[in-house]
Amino acid sequence: MSLNPLLLDKTVVALRTILPLEYPADAVLRRFFQENPKLGANDRTFIAETVFEILRHRLFLEHNIDSATPRALLLAYLVRFSGVNLREIKHWAKDSEIKWLKSMKAVVMETQPLTVQAEFPDWLIEKLKLFMSDAEILKLGLSLQKSAPLDLRVNTLLEKREQALAVLTQEGIKAEAMAFSPCGIRLRDKSAINRHPLFLSGKIEVQDEGSQLLGYLLAPKRGEMVVDFCAGAGGKTLLLGALMHSKGRLYAFDTSEKRLNNLKPRLKRSGLSNVHIQRIASESDIRLKRLQGKIDRVLVDAPCSGLGTLRRNPDLKWRQSGRSIEELKVKQASILSAAAALVKPGGRLVYATCSFLPEENQEIIAGFIEKNPGFELLNCAELLAEQRISILTDQFLQLSPATHQTDGFFAAALMRKNES
Repeated sequence: MSLNPLLLDKTVVALRTILPLEYPADAVLRRFFQENPKLGANDRTFIAETVFEILRHRLFLEHNIDSATPRALLLAYLVRFSGVNLREIKHWAKDSEIKWLKSMKAVVMETQPLTVQAEFPDWLIEKLKLFMSDAEILKLGLSLQKSAPLDLRVNTLLEKREQALAVLTQEGIKAEAMAFSPCGIRLRDKSAINRHPLFLSGKIEVQDEGSQLLGYLLAPKRGEMVVDFCAGAGGKTLLLGALMHSKGRLYAFDTSEKRLNNLKPRLKRSGLSNVHIQRIASESDIRLKRLQGKIDRVLVDAPCSGLGTLRRNPDLKWRQSGRSIEELKVKQASILSAAAALVKPGGRLVYATCSFLPEENQEIIAGFIEKNPGFELLNCAELLAEQRISILTDQFLQLSPATHQTDGFFAAALMRKNES
């Protein structure tokens, strides 16, 4: 598309609005577009993609720019990462800017510090060095700098994956069956799928493949009592309901009214009749007491740093910190303990995060088992094999964009031992 000065000016304003990073970048960008209704669809796409790419490469750009203003960041990104020729921006850039942009093109990436090459801030590099080599950190960092694909989950209650694939392919949408999830489709191009008849009729939902695998790890059966403890907007709730064939009882708990309200129209489209949405005040809500020891399967997708989703949410690197991780760990342990109380003897508990930090994952599980010897760890690779899913993992499910081309997820599966 043509880089007209008006569009570039608007991109600078959008970047300036987002860069304090006090709020999630996608929410700020949505508000920016509401305040600029005259922007066309192509303009909005350019601004959104450019802003997120700048956030992905922010450390490199700031490290190699003397004064990293939003305008300078945009110019440097266009020339270094977007393949824009200096001639294409000569009508907008000043002569002095053209001069330093030439040196930007010449920077050799391999000469940059690890924090810049991996695009991880210092606090995160320090944490990663405790359990990863520099080469592993770089591999992870590079994988998280790529834009995430658009993953879909087929609602098997209403449609077979093969039929949905056939419909998409017929329409010229480049789609393929996922490598691991039995109900997943990956699109090669980012189509406006939220206006597609398959989406509007509830036959497909947008959901990362890693997130889909959590449902198969919990493996709820028809007729069971199941809880999605931190349901949010309900992507995993809807998958669990479909796996249960809408038979039994599925509770969707969350503390956020807003998130649960986002689930309601999705639930209506899904055709599910076994989902019971309930807002709770906290993990110690009195309403949870009546379910203690009665639930067959509980999924805890715990609040976490979200670092495994940096392909989609690159701003999280700056909105999280060592201190915020400490606060999250307390919350994670408390939520896991409360959710575990619901599980009946012989029942299954799955704890998951979209983080790759052991302190949010393995260490939370180790602390839980120490305090709760009535639970035993199950082997995630074996549980998924029972679902005919063959994946490179072990006792814990650990997914990475570098290895599995999914968001970064961690999961542990536990069983409450039968009382002797």
